[in-house]
Amino acid sequence: MTKLALNNVKGDLFELTDERIRQGVEGSRNSARKRIILPIHRKQEAEVQRMINFLQPGTYIRPHKHPLHHASESIVLLQGSIRFFTFDDDGNRHTSRIIASNPFPGMIDIEPNVWHSFNVIEPDTILFECKKGPYNAETDKVFADWSPTEGSEQAEKWVDFMSD
Repeated sequence: MTKLALNNVKGDLFELTDERIRQGVEGSRNSARKRIILPIHRKQEAEVQRMINFLQPGTYIRPHKHPLHHASESIVLLQGSIRFFTFDDDGNRHTSRIIASNPFPGMIDIEPNVWHSFNVIEPDTILFECKKGPYNAETDKVFADWSPTEGSEQAEKWVDFMSD
């Protein structure tokens, strides 16, 4: 089974050190999914979910939306770049924009019920994500019926198609 996340951090203070970056980047490079999360909230039931995502080009972020009324999501690019998409209810691309960490950290904030996804452009991309918790896999997100299932051959084609 592919490891989805590193262990939650512990203690009163978290610092994103060179060693943590090395561990996260290595974890994403070795992951079959080409990504790994470092949860920086101390408990899974935390009211605010904060994560560092380490990602490689070719990872598939299945289009999804967060259906709960409080489910906004903020993403800050710390290193690298992504092509961020929003879609209408039928799967038509509504927006496409590049969000990059240079010349300053790029940021995007998504309101609830917005279909979205992104492709990773640069190797060793790192982003910070924050959303309201606690996390519940049953209610956190709804995957788009019109999008391929993660791990399928169609998902690989989707990543290639969306890279154009």
